[in-house]
Amino acid sequence: MMVKVFAPAKINLTLHVTGQREDGYHVLDSLVAFVDTGDQITATAAEENSLTVTGPFADGVPTDASNLVMQAAELAGLSMQISLDKRLPPSSGIGGGSTDAAATLKAATRLGAAAVTPDRALALGADVPVCLRAKPMRMRGIGEEMQGVDLPALHMVLVNPRIAVSTPDVFKRLEVKDNAPMPERLPHWPDGVAFADWLSTQRNDLQHPAVKVAPEIAAVLTALALLPNVLLTRMSGSGATCFALFERREDAEAAAMQLAAGNPWWWVKSASTLPA
Repeated sequence: MMVKVFAPAKINLTLHVTGQREDGYHVLDSLVAFVDTGDQITATAAEENSLTVTGPFADGVPTDASNLVMQAAELAGLSMQISLDKRLPPSSGIGGGSTDAAATLKAATRLGAAAVTPDRALALGADVPVCLRAKPMRMRGIGEEMQGVDLPALHMVLVNPRIAVSTPDVFKRLEVKDNAPMPERLPHWPDGVAFADWLSTQRNDLQHPAVKVAPEIAAVLTALALLPNVLLTRMSGSGATCFALFERREDAEAAAMQLAAGNPWWWVKSASTLPA
């Protein structure tokens, strides 16, 4: 039996760094959504775990135990022959490794393994539990506190300048680590325009330090801000992927075509959020 599981990109619509624990982990308050572009895991049961990687971003992706996919297979307790179609840029702030690991856990469950709970999945990384749920969530703590959120449909352009950004390097540049969280009670957003208006009052606390690490991020944000009909621009996660929100999918698709034509060396995708 062969199973295929989509591994959607995770977008940090907000990312407030609200503290740092004694063990070094940063405490976050983040609103995340998942979109209809991502990687794909294909798996079959086997005598031992193995991994092959294909796709436009396959080069340099490890296939040994250092890959989160292999660690997820080990945690699931089911040996599998796994193929990863790698379409998301690596180290790009949109949860590529984490969503691949979550998809691997789902594949193992479909092949007969016991389901891995989000609490256990946290051992693979802070983003894996939310990727396992793959729906709009408010994520707090170090990723262990999750609350479902009703988001309107969001349409966007994703851009990565094909630069890998080290998350630890970005956190080292973060000067203030006890920033204010999002409001305790989130409002109701009737549509994407209302959401973008509210989102403009929130933050990604890692955006400024990430620009210091990779100045190309500033160029991406500027290019996105100049697109027609754009509602808001921001960086996702620790970068370098940035996004621009639009009211309509057609606007996002047209903007992505325009941006890709002028910047053929960038990774540019139009996307829409997946429903809860």
